Amino acid sequence: MPDRAPQPVDRQLPTEEARDLISLVRDIAQREIAPKAADEEDAGHFPREVFTLLSESGLLGLPYDSEYGGGDQPYEVYLQVLEELAAARLTVGLGVSVHTLASYALAAYGTKEQQVEHLPAMLTGGLLGAYCLSEPSSGSDAASLRTRAVRQGDDWVIMGTKAWITHGGIADFYTVMARTGEEGSRGITAFLVPGDAAGLSAAAPEKKMGMKGSPTAQLHLDGVRISDDRRLGEEGQGFAIALAALDSGRLGIAACAIGVAQAALDEAVAYASGRRQFGRPISDFQGLRFMLADMATQIEAGRALYLAAARLRDAGRPFAKQAAMAKLHCTDTAMKVTIDAVQILGGYGYTADFPAERYLREAKVLQIVEGTNQIQRMVIARHLAGPETR
Repeated sequence: MPDRAPQPVDRQLPTEEARDLISLVRDIAQREIAPKAADEEDAGHFPREVFTLLSESGLLGLPYDSEYGGGDQPYEVYLQVLEELAAARLTVGLGVSVHTLASYALAAYGTKEQQVEHLPAMLTGGLLGAYCLSEPSSGSDAASLRTRAVRQGDDWVIMGTKAWITHGGIADFYTVMARTGEEGSRGITAFLVPGDAAGLSAAAPEKKMGMKGSPTAQLHLDGVRISDDRRLGEEGQGFAIALAALDSGRLGIAACAIGVAQAALDEAVAYASGRRQFGRPISDFQGLRFMLADMATQIEAGRALYLAAARLRDAGRPFAKQAAMAKLHCTDTAMKVTIDAVQILGGYGYTADFPAERYLREAKVLQIVEGTNQIQRMVIARHLAGPETR
């Protein structure tokens, strides 16, 4: 039915190198990702070969230091790469965001020796990472986590269960937050756990309404022993590291959400331009035209919001409030835009013959992951009015 090809997003990029980078990403997305997305999502296939290609192309370490294989790209550019990837397939865009999140603790808090030993393989060596904070009984209240690491000589022994782990069971390394001291946020430490560590196992992947190609699973740590040189940061610093990682990770989720929303808008415009009723394209009808206009406006607003937050981050200025705002607005926008895209396609939108229904199912999870949108509102309010009184 659609006979109108979507126009690429007209991006404001800071350098010619960034423009070349976006061109490379679009080429990979069009050739290697988008054509297989629907079938592979339906089959629950995780495209590990795509992540290998992205690693070989230098796209898994874009915001990190080139000394270790990173791309030296500002977040302003990295997030627009994520948006392009997520528009082609959310499993890929979100997967790159999670890998970047998992690499953050080592890149920002690791020692020079740790970075030299591990970062190159993580950024350009084909490895894939996962981030382990949530647990079955501690989601939004992450500081109440129960996974414990006990010091035994020069080693740590980790016991516990992590939940809702993207890439759980297939990752090559896990950034794990575990309790090493007192209850609450001050007793948590970060560790870098290899994916093949003895005592590490994953449950069967969760059966989800969307993103079926991206495995999400519980991770069991049954006496996992690692040396102290895999501790990241100081003892008791883990919760601060986790929150700092999430501030940046929320920008990744925001960019992915705008990617999904843009893909849904493109589908809706193409369909509306080609579908004829009452002797003319349905895009001629004012009610539908206004829907498209509102969808496009909210997407542009979301893109501007996440880029404004990214530019604050790139300038070394506080951006936590803006990151929460971006995550909140962009993911709510993705939900609204994908619902409207299904409505514009009518009965066809409710079938798997068109991607609109997949976009809708995928958009929902973005309002939940890396801090629900209710948590984002709490974060924003604390910046405005101070912490809640007890």
